[in-house]
Amino acid sequence: MTDHDDAEYEVPLEVLTLPLDGWHRARGGRMVEFAGYWMPVQFEGILAEHEWTRTSAGLFDVSHMGQLFVSGEGVEAALEAVLPIDLSTLKPFAPRYSMLLDEQGGVLDDLMVTRWTSGFYLVVNGATKWDDMAHLRENLPDEVNLTHLEDSALLALQGPKAAAALERIATGETPISELTFMKGGEFKIAGIDAWISRSGYTGEDGFELAIPGEDAAEIADLICAQPEVKPIGLGARDSLRLEAGLPLYGHDLSPDHSPIDGQLLFAVNKRRRTEGGFLGAKRVLRELAEGTPQKLVGLSLEGRQAAREGAEVYQGNQKVGVLTSGGFSPTLGHPIAMAYVASALAAAGTALEIDVRGKRLAAVVTAMPFVPHRYHR
Repeated sequence: MTDHDDAEYEVPLEVLTLPLDGWHRARGGRMVEFAGYWMPVQFEGILAEHEWTRTSAGLFDVSHMGQLFVSGEGVEAALEAVLPIDLSTLKPFAPRYSMLLDEQGGVLDDLMVTRWTSGFYLVVNGATKWDDMAHLRENLPDEVNLTHLEDSALLALQGPKAAAALERIATGETPISELTFMKGGEFKIAGIDAWISRSGYTGEDGFELAIPGEDAAEIADLICAQPEVKPIGLGARDSLRLEAGLPLYGHDLSPDHSPIDGQLLFAVNKRRRTEGGFLGAKRVLRELAEGTPQKLVGLSLEGRQAAREGAEVYQGNQKVGVLTSGGFSPTLGHPIAMAYVASALAAAGTALEIDVRGKRLAAVVTAMPFVPHRYHR
């Protein structure tokens, strides 16, 4: 399974720092604790950073994410036993969204998986990575190796001008501009090896870069030296992903919910919907056939007052759901939210109300994304 003992997967007790901690502080980053690390929530301000990313290009430090490499004899079959993905259709260097499920079909985490030459590269959420590694260790056979790429940093360059900025400094067999959405490859930046994919979690065109942690500051300096780029914090990352209708693990996804009521059927690939053979398949296949009591939906609110996670959703006097994410949309100029509501009320256009400290806010079920994706396909 791995060459390391269980101690490697124990959750650290102290708040940790990322390779760019000093870099963020030197640029005025307001640091907060997030997923066990000190991370910048903002630099110039969340609204300004949100709008800059929508119109130009923003650099996000997502090095708290877990980068894993899974390899060894029988690795493909072993991963298919724990992921509801069809790896036979996964082309080399093309990331794909998937998730870890528990035996009851609840979502333990969502992740990206990429076929590399000698194995599979997984990027998992920072807050769950230690549990994810323990779960994989428990469920992968001894012949399969699990390596935590803990010395690797991860950056995300997002926005409509990201490609122009990155192409000036990154060289590879395929030019940056020729990568399409969810395609990647090996590049060099100032002679430093970088794995780059055209992907991200903002709904905008953009790239994710896995680089050596010891070189992260040099590469971040080079990227931010481009006139289109500014450093962006966690606050704008959250407002961008909410506008893009992208679920956040620990909020919109959890072990209490499955890929089906979470409206993520695409993450259960076609062959797996009939064959099963993965952890949690019994529930997933049953819900595919019978439906679910609740569904994750988008909500658009009237006025300017935002509703936050945990607010209750009503139809008349009947409670019909709970918000999992919520905030003000800078792009749309009104509040938006995600919530699990009764499936009978999940159709776009359904009028509901959200209780915020005893005040009812009018809301309507809205198809997601709230703001159209602008991926380069």
